[in-house]
Amino acid sequence: MKNVTLASVSFLVVLLAVTPAVSRGESDAELARKTQNPIASLISVPLQFNYDDNLGPNDDGSRFLLNVQPVIPISLNPDWDIISRTIVPIIDLQDFPVTGNDESGIGDVLQSLFFSPKKPTARGLIWGAGPVISIPTASDDYLGSGKLSAGPTAVALKQEHGWTYGILANHLWSFAGEGGRAYVNATYLQPFLAYTLPSFTTLGVNTESSYDWRAEEWSVPINVSVTQLLKIGSQPVSLQAGLRYWADSPESGPEDFGFRLAFTLLFPK
Repeated sequence: MKNVTLASVSFLVVLLAVTPAVSRGESDAELARKTQNPIASLISVPLQFNYDDNLGPNDDGSRFLLNVQPVIPISLNPDWDIISRTIVPIIDLQDFPVTGNDESGIGDVLQSLFFSPKKPTARGLIWGAGPVISIPTASDDYLGSGKLSAGPTAVALKQEHGWTYGILANHLWSFAGEGGRAYVNATYLQPFLAYTLPSFTTLGVNTESSYDWRAEEWSVPINVSVTQLLKIGSQPVSLQAGLRYWADSPESGPEDFGFRLAFTLLFPK
């Protein structure tokens, strides 16, 4: 865990060191604001790396997770957009679910579609809602549910005076898939709070909690992060470093602390 912490701190130092590279134009301020909106009209390609350990019955397992998460807005008409959010997980498990068992490959793909008004409401509320589907693409049984699942998803947020706050949620029920696998009945809740500084540095906190109604178990990671908008040449990108504390998890789930590093390509209109 010591090496993990050192890597996270080193990344954060580099992230803050490149802050002056960002231009101070109004378009950058708008872009920094959009990066905190899950349903902004902005094409982005986040590469999110996560590490957690203390998995398994003996707490000697670990998980490396790379989420590739393209976000693509599609204009329906002058008033409405569809925001496509896809999560493709690439997973490496070490000594999980038991010591000596190592697996790596692709997990289940999660596809969400949000129907969202182009403009906030009169009270400044930004919202979107639509379907979500989990596709059993996992390359190994340990990396996915083996079930085709679907349900509703929604997000609501406000942005004012540098603050962004809101919640993203979904629920999945399985309706097809491998007969021998457990059915899926799970709720996901992601409340979030962030503040963007004039330097386009964003300090954020969220949880990415899920509740398994079948097993009656919570997973509650609390994430704190710092995100920096900058430009590499003319290409805007954002870098993020964060720490995670597992407030609750299933019996063989991760414990204590983990970390997250993310690199996001941004393609403003």
